[in-house]
Amino acid sequence: METNDNFSGANFQTPSSSLISAVRYMLRPLVKLLLTHSITYPFLSQLLKSIYVEVATEEFRMQGKPQTDSRISLLSGVHRKDVKTLRPERMLEQTLPPSVSLSSKLVKLWTSDPQHLDDTGRHRPLPRLISEGGGASFEGLVASVSKDIRSRVILDEWLRTGIARIDAEGLVCLITEASAKENGFDEKAYRIGRNLHDHLCAAAQNLQGQQPPLPETSVQGNKLTAESVAELEALSRKLGSQLLDTLRQRIAELEAHDASKPDAQQRMNCGLYFYSAGMKEMKS
Repeated sequence: METNDNFSGANFQTPSSSLISAVRYMLRPLVKLLLTHSITYPFLSQLLKSIYVEVATEEFRMQGKPQTDSRISLLSGVHRKDVKTLRPERMLEQTLPPSVSLSSKLVKLWTSDPQHLDDTGRHRPLPRLISEGGGASFEGLVASVSKDIRSRVILDEWLRTGIARIDAEGLVCLITEASAKENGFDEKAYRIGRNLHDHLCAAAQNLQGQQPPLPETSVQGNKLTAESVAELEALSRKLGSQLLDTLRQRIAELEAHDASKPDAQQRMNCGLYFYSAGMKEMKS
């Protein structure tokens, strides 16, 4: 990404007090998460230093001019000696854990392939074996994605983690509500990184004046009882599940349509969140 010359002096400007206040508030739950998992300030400080160097190097290039250690130091505030040490480093991109990748593919196929959907477009329970349901079975679903792992292994893990259940008729039922597919710590960590990264990217672009603004909004309620919050949470789960299932189906259709196009190089992410807390937290 190339930036104009105005950015070169951005570090000399007085930071916006409203932005600083927003960042401070935004960082509180992150710091709580880090402390919970024994990630201390010195560790985070060193990590932030390397990220400042990385972002200044890659995102604030000036056309026709080399990206020198001195300029990166000026932009980031990181000492030139540290810039020289950190520049050769490149943080590894967040990669999807193999177990998550397979589960994600299976969930995506189950919630988008017409042979796995009912008349209303919702994913339906599947027979366990190909002998019982052919390709429209759980075994057929797994076989269509991977030949290297038995469906029974996947099913046992999904039953353990709550991604699926067996109903009274012996059919395998997918549970998509409440992010049940994210029970493992690695899966949760991956999705936190991806989703909050993309949410922040959308918010940052809108704050910079993106036109038209990206969808990045929410609704808030105040002075509610616990019972009212529980009702709103249940409604959010229901409507959110419907929205995401609709998007999954359309994504699958468009991915198949765009597969052979040379300019099919874009990705997208659309999410949903719900949170509730005491009124006091908003004042902290």
